[in-house]
Amino acid sequence: MAFNGDEGSVVTLAEASCWTANYRRTIPTGEIISQFVGRNKLMEILNQDECIGVRIYYGVGDDGKKNLILVGAKADENDMEQGVIVERVIPCPPKCPRKNPLNS
Repeated sequence: MAFNGDEGSVVTLAEASCWTANYRRTIPTGEIISQFVGRNKLMEILNQDECIGVRIYYGVGDDGKKNLILVGAKADENDMEQGVIVERVIPCPPKCPRKNPLNS
């Protein structure tokens, strides 16, 4: 089955808040709870020819910290290995938004 660009589901704030709270309960205080990716970097990925969406990989850097790696994906479900790959996104903590249902 090929990707069509409509993968994923929209959820309510209540659902998302429950899931993020569940995650926070499983990690030590001070661990990364979210990551920020700028619009321009997302658009660099999405604007590539044949790109139908973004695949997100989990990684751990040489410093032992969790990170996300974002790569474009094609309709045939394969990664765009020769395309734009984004990482070194901004972690929370330390760069966190004000308290809200998703992070507190």
